[in-house]
Amino acid sequence: MAIKSFQPDLNPQEYKVAIVVSQFNEMVTKPLYEGCVNQLRALQVQDENIEVFHCPGAFELPMITKRVFKSRSVAGVITLGAVIRGDTAHFDYVAGPCASQLSALSVEFAKPVIFGVLTTETLEQALHRAGGKYGNKGAEAAITLHHSLRVLELAGI
Repeated sequence: MAIKSFQPDLNPQEYKVAIVVSQFNEMVTKPLYEGCVNQLRALQVQDENIEVFHCPGAFELPMITKRVFKSRSVAGVITLGAVIRGDTAHFDYVAGPCASQLSALSVEFAKPVIFGVLTTETLEQALHRAGGKYGNKGAEAAITLHHSLRVLELAGI
């Protein structure tokens, strides 16, 4: 018996996606957003099939994402943000809960929610991942969404 493999081939698709991007740490989130949109375009997602929702910070990403799923017909959501540890406990109260709530939304709506939220120790580390020497994690989030949607389509699920 042959094993069925559902490997995405990155053919262009006609689907609607949402990007929910945090405005906090905008010097990081703006290049993440630009990298994400540029990559979606490179994957031949049409501009009219991309909706962008700006929210105050990473803490608000799960709530906005849930509202997007309830009010829009989108195949998936890419979330972008930056939570930088700094000198306060803020990081501990935002990063973990944000990740777990976004993961729960993906399961609740049975659609991909891509975690493009940087969780770094320093601003320098975040900038390296927002188009710097470690690439652009926003662009990687777009690729991750595309792969996820292709697998779901190929598997018929």
